[in-house]
Amino acid sequence: MYAEVLVEYGVKSLDKTFTYKIPDILKDKIKIGMKVIVPFGTKKINGFVINVKEEKKCDYELKEIDSITHEYLILNEELLSMGKYLKEKTLCSLITAYQTMLPGSLKIKDKKREFQKYEVYITLNKSEEEIISYIESNKRSIRQIEILETLLIDNSILKKEIAGSSLNTLLKLNLVSVEKKEIYRLNYGIVEEPIRPSLTDDQKNAIQKIKSSFNEEKTFLIHGVTGSGKTEIYMKLVEEVINIGKAALLLVPEITLTTQIVKKFYERFGNNVAIFHSALSDGERYDEYLKIMRGEVNIIIGTRSAVFTPIKNLGIIIIDEEHSENYKQESNPRYHALDMAIWRSKWHKIPIVLGSATPSLESMARGKKGIYELIEIKKRIGNSLLPEVILVNMEEEMKKRNMIFSDILQTKIKDRLNKKEQIILLLNRRGFSTTITCQSCGYTHKCPHCDITLTYHKTSNNLRCHYCGYNVKKMEVCPDCNQNALNYFGLGTEKLENEITNFFPNAKIIRMDTDTTGKKGSHARILEDFGQGKYDILLGTQMISKGLDFPKVTLVGVVSGDASLNIPDFRSSERTFQLLNQVSGRAGRSDLKGEVIIQTFNPDNYTLNNIKDNDYETFYNHEMDIRRKLGYPPYYYLIGIKVISKDYSEASKEATKVGEFLRRNLISDFIVLGPTTANIFKINEIYRFQLIIKYKYEKNLLKVLAELDKIYVGNKLLHIEIDISPLRV
Repeated sequence: MYAEVLVEYGVKSLDKTFTYKIPDILKDKIKIGMKVIVPFGTKKINGFVINVKEEKKCDYELKEIDSITHEYLILNEELLSMGKYLKEKTLCSLITAYQTMLPGSLKIKDKKREFQKYEVYITLNKSEEEIISYIESNKRSIRQIEILETLLIDNSILKKEIAGSSLNTLLKLNLVSVEKKEIYRLNYGIVEEPIRPSLTDDQKNAIQKIKSSFNEEKTFLIHGVTGSGKTEIYMKLVEEVINIGKAALLLVPEITLTTQIVKKFYERFGNNVAIFHSALSDGERYDEYLKIMRGEVNIIIGTRSAVFTPIKNLGIIIIDEEHSENYKQESNPRYHALDMAIWRSKWHKIPIVLGSATPSLESMARGKKGIYELIEIKKRIGNSLLPEVILVNMEEEMKKRNMIFSDILQTKIKDRLNKKEQIILLLNRRGFSTTITCQSCGYTHKCPHCDITLTYHKTSNNLRCHYCGYNVKKMEVCPDCNQNALNYFGLGTEKLENEITNFFPNAKIIRMDTDTTGKKGSHARILEDFGQGKYDILLGTQMISKGLDFPKVTLVGVVSGDASLNIPDFRSSERTFQLLNQVSGRAGRSDLKGEVIIQTFNPDNYTLNNIKDNDYETFYNHEMDIRRKLGYPPYYYLIGIKVISKDYSEASKEATKVGEFLRRNLISDFIVLGPTTANIFKINEIYRFQLIIKYKYEKNLLKVLAELDKIYVGNKLLHIEIDISPLRV
């Protein structure tokens, strides 16, 4: 017998299978999808068995498979097929596709490591009669008798509870034996009486519509205002799916959201839940993957990579906050979790449920055209009302020397602190200062490796590049003119925390950004502490904008509402609307009235005024009109191509050639823009040129892109990145 093996090297020149002989000792064990070790050249490397066959098609002698890495962790038929689809969709190599789909414990390049966690137990190794006989004849061995009598009752005892000479004697006499039992690291107990709140008519209607399509491939879009009870709809749908013997997959955009939503699911479903995201340790991810593969859980909750988990008998896929950019992977392979979910929906013939208070324009357009079934929920649960949103003109506030906090925001914060209510403050920029310039000579401190300014972080007293990681100690004098004239401009979350402490010295503040959530469990700890009322103010970046539910939060302040509006990208307005509308929805989610203060230098901006009026429909129509006139999604699809090299002239020359190749080979209904320099032209000493393809119909597009990719496979001076449906252009 012979096996076709896909080896661990991700280079596209080796994107093919190699045939190996299956040794007699492994003939009954080798299965398609297994991870094996094979000889390759002078080395032994890892690979996946892609096919098993009876005959070989070559005349030369083949090498044998060396060994099996994991006998029980394998890629099933569905995942093998999905990997091929991922390769076709993103133009990556097949091994790269499978790498993306697997947890750390199964990564192809990982050597054989033991991720299992065990408890060691002592059990009886003789019959009950033999044990009793030994007890009768050794009554002076009191400790031995205690151990044996306990085992006669309980069958097993944890070894660590009885270690000692008496146990060693029993082991030597073969009266007892050691038994290892695999255990899971994450266990949350069983819920006896789950809480099931009464449903509104809107919720019942949504559940009934989706439930009627449980056995068909269909996509639903729930457009529900913040606080309208979308999570409860998800939970009820999951319950219904479990009742018919199937499993449910719930995707959330980021780890912050898993913390609160997982807690709700554990309270309802106990240990019937597995979680899967990057903040888990390799061992924890191994455990959760194993639970899923064995079919021991019916509910899987995770971030985008959870879409690849080996779920048996999948019955529904739910994507919460479907508009989030976190569902798109920015590194190779550049997949979108929704595309993978749609593939699985077709495979299993099951529905997908998308939920958001601010759906992406592409999803809403599909909803209005009937490609998705649109479900609207316009009221909040219970007595809670949508918060009042106030726009503050910071140009006027600057005249009053209010550089950070407007008068009204200061007043409102003081009011909430006096009432013992809570506040969320959003500033979508981390660090202390964002620009360092010399007022004497105009020097701006940039990263020496990237085309980007350095950010000052006060806690570490250094200047840091958020792209390549370069950092340097804060300097006191300008390196160009040697004058003591450096100014630190801009406002980051670290500096804002400092300013809040100055303004409100008695307030208890907690900051949540990538600088404070680096340690394991930090997301959950921060949110739990804030939820328990240990802090008055939660300050953070966009990670605090979605899905959080704190009944005592009655004020949300947006310190710089213009920050995301000023980014040169056609999606800037959409991102701003989504971010500010979502964070506004954190206020007033109980009987307490909520207010939102958005500080801006553009109070007449249509996006901000649509947020003020909570008017998604008007924003959607206005933005769609702009997209139609300029030829952007959803009217056109986009592909981004970057030509990347350490050699500036080589990158520039080849970018021009790429543009010529595309215009020569693509047929009608295509627009090719560029080449031009990318938004961030240099990162870590590497230059980046960009081209954009706009198209309405696919036709021969993927074929042309595959040919282009093949041209540069062996080029050592540069490489190209092809991003289908890029987030930023």
